[in-house]
Order: sequence, then C-alpha cells, then structure tokens
Amino acid sequence: MFVLDGKPLALDTPFEANGTLYPANWLRLASPDERAAIGITEEPDPPTYDQRFYWGYTASGTLIPKDHDQLVTLWSDQTSTTANTLLTPTDWMVVREVDNGKVMPSGVKEWRQEVRYACEGKITMLTLTKTTDELANYVTYTSPSGGAPTDYNYWPQLNPAPVPSGSDSSPSTSTSSDVAGATMLGGDDTLSFSSNSTSASIGSL
Repeated sequence: MFVLDGKPLALDTPFEANGTLYPANWLRLASPDERAAIGITEEPDPPTYDQRFYWGYTASGTLIPKDHDQLVTLWSDQTSTTANTLLTPTDWMVVREVDNGKVMPSGVKEWRQEVRYACEGKITMLTLTKTTDELANYVTYTSPSGGAPTDYNYWPQLNPAPVPSGSDSSPSTSTSSDVAGATMLGGDDTLSFSSNSTSASIGSL
C-alpha cells in the first residue's frame, strides 16, 4: 500500500503531490527512489476481515466480533427468507390444489419439503453455535467436494421451475423438453419432476 501525507494512494488513479498532478499509471512505473522523492512511502496492506461477522481489528491485531446473539437472529431470518424465495415460484401449485383439487406433482411436493427441512436444519445449526467465530465458520464453510447437505449455502434444487399455464412464461403451444432429469409438457400443464440437490449461494445473502 502506497501512502502520501498519511493517506493511502489507489493504484491506477491520478493523484496530486506538492502541486503536481501525476497520471494514473505513475505509481506502477515509478521507481522506489522516485516515489520517495515526493514523499510516498510503502506500507503493508491492512489486514482483511469479513464485515458480516466482525467490526475490525484491535490495536494488537485481534478481531472484534459482532454480537453473537444478534447474528444468530439475523442469519436465521435471512435463512427463512432464502427458503421462502425458493418456494415462491411453486406456491401457485399449492393454491391450485386447494382451489380445484388438481394434485401437485409428487416431485415438487417432495422438493418443497426438502427445502423446509434444510431451512430448519440450518437455523438449528446457527442456534447451536456459541461464539461469533463458530457461526462465521459454519456460514462460510464449503466442503471440499464443492457443496454438501451439511453446508450452510447448500439448498435442494428443482429444475425446471414450473410455471402456471397461461402465464407469460408458459409455452403457447404444447412442447416438451428434458432438463436435468425433469420433463415439462406445456399447454395442458402436465408436469413430471424429479428433484436434485446442488450447491446454491445467497448471498452472504
């Protein structure tokens, strides 16, 4: 990090020193002696931290954690919001089943329940943490395989997301397509689904 008069200088940005305007590439091209000649020093970059869980560092270099209980509430609410966002595109099928008795495809119903179970499990894990560090580790951890049911950012997925017949996104003619093991027939609203699970990121929400 380059510093001039106690203020950091951003690379590739013009700056002024001693009444002279320097071009954006000057810091990269200048030698250490040239930078020192106009009062520019080079210092270590400040340590980084995850602002979702910490306020920053103390003078001794220790992370300052945010309140754990507040974080549990915040992340639990966000988890519920994510689950609702995933479920919303198929809510019309629930309403239709209540309205006219047309049963929701079993694959969709099973997937919706998987999402609810996942949400409950994540909130349980959040509430079981005792410290901000534990909560941060749980939320940010990703298994080496690239996502597993135990990972916070893992959510069951349903492909394709069904749409109500007659909506703008429904096919105007009867067609069929296979996507990730799920077949959707347009027009008569006949659907056959198989759910699969993949890693999904929110976020950090």
